[in-house]
Amino acid sequence: MELPTDADYREALEHADLVLADSGFMVLLWWLFLGEKLERISGLRYLKLLLKQRELREPGAVLWVVPSHAAQERNLAWLRAQDFKCNAADCYIAPFYPAANITDPKLVSLIEARHPRHVVVCIGGGPQEKLGLHLARTCPGPLAVHCIGAAMGFLSGDQVRIPDWADRWFLGWALRCLADPRRIVPRYLKAIRLAGLLRQNRHLSPLPV
Repeated sequence: MELPTDADYREALEHADLVLADSGFMVLLWWLFLGEKLERISGLRYLKLLLKQRELREPGAVLWVVPSHAAQERNLAWLRAQDFKCNAADCYIAPFYPAANITDPKLVSLIEARHPRHVVVCIGGGPQEKLGLHLARTCPGPLAVHCIGAAMGFLSGDQVRIPDWADRWFLGWALRCLADPRRIVPRYLKAIRLAGLLRQNRHLSPLPV
């Protein structure tokens, strides 16, 4: 939704190794306003596939960047129930990041000290992509940074749970609106305004997947 106006956000997406058309609402709007069908791979589906990788179960393999202490506790409880070997030391509670020029020396130092092979960023879209680019440019050694937004919360209960059928039929956004209308509905209204802009500028195309 911030793609046309936020240069830092667009730069982060342009330099990512993989960009997914995650939002079912965005994919629906793209089809309605531009008549083009985008292939969607949801962040939730991506996370489930990621968690199947055996190396993520090794102690210290993953550093989880979470938005709050409550999210940390719920995520750890869910992961432990799935037989992941992790504890609070494998988590980092992110501070409030500014809109631009995102850096986090404390997180970089933690990564340098612990040497995880994966950093999974579970904070909101926009800041997380900028943070991911910062980590990719700053941290030494092979490091995979996965920006999954609220997907972990859908599994752990920190966010509204999204069943497989709702994710498959692009209805996760509707369940989120029902669960938290004051916070979520304005985001999607903003997306509708962006879709109108896209219709006026048909030369724009989605970033490559």
